[in-house]
Amino acid sequence: MPDDKTDPRETNEDQAKSADSLKTETGGAGAPPDAPVEADLDALAAENADMRDRLLRAMADMENLRRRTEREKSDTARYAISNFARDVLTIGDNLRRTIEHVPAEAAAQDPALKSFLEGVELTERELHNMLERHGVVRIEPLGARFDPNCQQAMYEVENAEVPDGTVVEVMQSGYMIGDRCLRPALVAVAKGGGKPATKGNGQAGQPRRAANDDSPGGAEPSDE
Repeated sequence: MPDDKTDPRETNEDQAKSADSLKTETGGAGAPPDAPVEADLDALAAENADMRDRLLRAMADMENLRRRTEREKSDTARYAISNFARDVLTIGDNLRRTIEHVPAEAAAQDPALKSFLEGVELTERELHNMLERHGVVRIEPLGARFDPNCQQAMYEVENAEVPDGTVVEVMQSGYMIGDRCLRPALVAVAKGGGKPATKGNGQAGQPRRAANDDSPGGAEPSDE
């Protein structure tokens, strides 16, 4: 007759194995979430956001640098001849003095003098054309309101026929290069007349910078 008694130790071991097998099959559904993994994911997400912000800032800085470099390059090309052009203007002044010194009646009576005067006038025109090709243009302030940004008043003239501040005489021509004053015009200004008419809200426009003023700001177009 067989023995129905079993060893209690074997029963306990079988139950433990069955419990381990069941936990493996169910995947530990009742186990709590893995906290360290979630913390690592949060840290990576924060680091990614910080790196993205730094990248965007660096890209913005590079774009601003590129635009500033292009603007400085353009200004250098436009105003590089300022000192040379200012010296050349002295030659134009001497040509103009020569033309004004010769009386028209004397030139009409002397063919040689007339030919000489025409040669000087031709040289002056060629000089002005050359300057204009490089962005240097003459200011024509006669009859206009005095502008301290590109004109220098030498004295005042009593004249009640024109508004106060009107330029009535030009002793020396002024010149602009681009949107900057290369040399101010020397003028005489009227006084004793009526008040000048104001335009718009009466506010003065932006002052023009000198041709050798390379400071930032001013009226430069920005594409930023």
